Amino acid sequence: MAKPIMAKATAVWLVDNTTLSFVQIAAFCGLHELEVQGIADGDVAAGVKGFDPIANNQLTQAEITKAENDPMSRLALKFNPAATGEEKRRGPRYTPLSKRQDRPNSILWLVKFHPELADAQITKLVGTTKPTIQAIRERTHWNINNMQPIDPVALGLCKQSELDAAVQKAAAKRAAEGNAMSDDERRKLLSTEQSLEMDAEPRIPTAISGLEAFTLGENTEEEKDEPLPDADSFFNLPDSDDKD
Repeated sequence: MAKPIMAKATAVWLVDNTTLSFVQIAAFCGLHELEVQGIADGDVAAGVKGFDPIANNQLTQAEITKAENDPMSRLALKFNPAATGEEKRRGPRYTPLSKRQDRPNSILWLVKFHPELADAQITKLVGTTKPTIQAIRERTHWNINNMQPIDPVALGLCKQSELDAAVQKAAAKRAAEGNAMSDDERRKLLSTEQSLEMDAEPRIPTAISGLEAFTLGENTEEEKDEPLPDADSFFNLPDSDDKD
């Protein structure tokens, strides 16, 4: 059911100017009955100026009068031809001005760590355009050398649940197409809670990186039985056999 614009302000006006029940006002404005009661008691929407739905072409006086005379009746929003199709209008997610400079960094993060995501999914997550995504994928973006991959969730550009849902959807599509996923890609499909509960993988110190298979050889049995030379033997010179 369509709801009026400025629903809470409309509810304030209806409470102050009509004898409609709380249930009728709540149903029309999309509010809870107790919230409407709080408006009537002055505990909710204090200081909110009422919004006249009749003057703003959302209700007719005849509709209000009918509902006042019949407690079971429900108010119907006045049909506005100009609003037809407004709910179907879709577009990229709005990004606040303060965060728009970080948006390319978030795109770089998504392209790097979730290459399975389609351009349309990235557009929906962070509110960008496909040419921008393509330029970052191909590393032809004008500022690519100064960009750093940053998680869009950490930047507040999208929610973790939205990112998880997009990744799961991309994974399901890939599975349907018969493309196998690597272990690293499967780990990316874990939720945040699951990944935090996993044990950390053992890592080799960077100082000995590349020496994983190197082991010190043990002494053989013969080398163990052989006595160590006496230190004095290194300084005892053999007797001279020369005769004068």
